[in-house]
Amino acid sequence: MLGEGAGRFTSMLAARQLLGEKGERIAEGWLASRGWILVERRFRSGHRDIDLVVEREAVKGGSRIVAFVEVKTRASSGFGGPLGAVNWRKQRELAKAARDWMSRFHRPGDVYRFDVVGVLFGAAQPEVVHVENAFSVK
Repeated sequence: MLGEGAGRFTSMLAARQLLGEKGERIAEGWLASRGWILVERRFRSGHRDIDLVVEREAVKGGSRIVAFVEVKTRASSGFGGPLGAVNWRKQRELAKAARDWMSRFHRPGDVYRFDVVGVLFGAAQPEVVHVENAFSVK
C-alpha cells in the first residue's frame, strides 16, 4: 500500500507535467507568431521525445529550415532557470530522436537545427526566451 508521501509525489509529478504542457503550448504560439509552422508535437522515438518540430521556408533558396525545439518551463527562476536544464545528456538524446525524425521525413535541401525555448512563469505574463541554434551535434 502506498503511503501519504507517495500520493504527494504523484500529484507533484502531475502538476509538473501540466506546467510543462502549458509551457509547450505557449512556446508553440510564440513560435507561430514569428512565422514557424508546427510540423509535429511530441515526436517520440523509443523513450526519447522532441517537444516541438517546427519549420519555415528559408528566406532565399526555397529550402526549409527545420528546428527541433526543446521547451523548458519553470514556475520560477530558481534552480538556474529553464535554459540551464539542457545538458549534454539531454542534447545527445535529442540528437538521437532528431536523426530518427530526419530518416523518416527528410526532404532534399532541408537545413536542421536545435533550438531551446524557455518559458518562465512568475510574472503577470510568462516570459519566453528563444535560443536559436542552441547547440550543435557532430
